Amino acid sequence: MIREISSEKELENSVTIIAVSFRTVAVEFNLNKENCPTHPSLVTLKQLNEMKRKGLKLFGLFEDDAQIGFAAVEKKKHKVYSLEKLAVLPEHRHKGYGGKLIEFAEGYVKNSKGEKLSIGIINEHAVLKKWYEAKGFKETAVMKFEHLPFTVCFMEKTIG
Repeated sequence: MIREISSEKELENSVTIIAVSFRTVAVEFNLNKENCPTHPSLVTLKQLNEMKRKGLKLFGLFEDDAQIGFAAVEKKKHKVYSLEKLAVLPEHRHKGYGGKLIEFAEGYVKNSKGEKLSIGIINEHAVLKKWYEAKGFKETAVMKFEHLPFTVCFMEKTIG
């Protein structure tokens, strides 16, 4: 089941899920507080509360009553939405849950009269990039930012 995060406890659980889920990427790409302080593996409750305050919709993926995944959706500009911090706990991966979170986000965008869902990922993360491509996302740009130790691949999927 996927539903909007509503309580402070669910927000706290979401912080843990995001941090633990993204830790595998942080280890793989040697990301830490010094070289990538904004990486999701370092997310804080304050940051999630700020996302919520800014109007992002925060969703949790639940199996039985336990939260095992997370995704946020943000309206960026006219009819374009961004998928943020998609996370599934490592022990629950490869069971289709990430795809279910994407499908849910797509439904949310469609119901909001949006036309595109965008993401930004580590360009060098070939397995993840291929996974998003299999879900219908297409690369729109690759950019290098001075403050990041990797290049960012921007991808987009047309909804509807």
